Amino acid sequence: MLSCKDREALRLPTPSADLQSSRFDELADRISDKCRKWDMKVIESRFGPVPADSIPMWIADMDFKSPPAVTRKFSEIISWGTFSYTHCIDDFYEAVINFQARHHKVAVEREWITLSYGTVSTLHYTVQAFCQPGDSIIMNTPVYDPFAKAAERQGVKVVANPLALNKGRYRIDLAKLEEQIISHKPKIYFLCSPHNPSGRIWSQAELEAVADICLRHQVLMMVDEVHAEHIIHGEFVSFLALEERYCNNMMLMSSPNKAFNLGGLKTSYSIIPNPQIRNRFRARLEQNSITSPNVFGLWGIITAYNECDAWLAELNLYLRENYALLARYFRENLPDFQVMPMDASYLVWVNTKGSGMSASEVTRRWAVEAGVIIEDGSHYVSDGEEYVRINIGTSRQLLGEALQRLGRWAQQQV
Repeated sequence: MLSCKDREALRLPTPSADLQSSRFDELADRISDKCRKWDMKVIESRFGPVPADSIPMWIADMDFKSPPAVTRKFSEIISWGTFSYTHCIDDFYEAVINFQARHHKVAVEREWITLSYGTVSTLHYTVQAFCQPGDSIIMNTPVYDPFAKAAERQGVKVVANPLALNKGRYRIDLAKLEEQIISHKPKIYFLCSPHNPSGRIWSQAELEAVADICLRHQVLMMVDEVHAEHIIHGEFVSFLALEERYCNNMMLMSSPNKAFNLGGLKTSYSIIPNPQIRNRFRARLEQNSITSPNVFGLWGIITAYNECDAWLAELNLYLRENYALLARYFRENLPDFQVMPMDASYLVWVNTKGSGMSASEVTRRWAVEAGVIIEDGSHYVSDGEEYVRINIGTSRQLLGEALQRLGRWAQQQV
């Protein structure tokens, strides 16, 4: 627990009986739920021996309970006493259509929507559907590592398009992207929007530019928008807001799993306006018997999308304040580490170059010496070797304690 002195140093408000604390100050029981994030065997298999009281801030899994409306629905399902085969009922399609309209101002048609079993497995099915062994796909790096694994496991080559830095923020090098597309002739361009790991929201102009390049060179766009609901700064632009000609060369992946902390349900969906692309993708899903959701996944989407907007807004405010706390603490106490400005998600991207250590060295030392488990940026395909990723999807109390540990570690290096 943080002392009064620690709270003052962090500028955290002192709890008061007359101030109602946020629901997100209460952590879920991460030990009983057997999650990978907090399991010491899993952690030590990846990071080596670490202190028993280590604070996990690595895998993209929040420590908050899912929305009360969702857990109430799950309790109702349990009371039914049956867990039978399901299908995508009207409520599922309507929930997706209405949620996308409310949150992203896009019009989605029912026939565009296809159920899948999690975004990561869907990346694999996409490569299987549109590539042959020896083909190539292209992606901006650093990026979410399953993008590359989905290709490599099918014998498909990965072309890395390094993101450029402009005033401490990433931008897409459009000239190099087109040059690489002409040279390597990739079948698919995997685009993470908002970008994971940096949380960058791509502008409409940037989306239109990459969409135009892909359309001219007949490269299918696969757009991952799973982090689109956690907006910290700015305004998210969905790819579906672009012109019809661009949307007809695209398949979009989304799910409620990141927004509402439902990752273990492994339920997601695609939105594909072009019927030829959609039918080819669905044929691959049928070959793998991806036909119906589990009952909790089905009602998890419906309930979260229909009833949990207020919960999501409250969560985003909490994450925004967590991010401000971390950014200020690093600026004042860990100036050798540069926090990249974050637009979306709860995953902060931090440059380690000024410390004189690689990301791998920083990660190992923070885990072992400070007891804070943070993701090594070298895991993000390529071009992340000087970065670490920090998960702030936790209580402010625990975040504050982790920051204090990192600060004390830094003082010991002097």
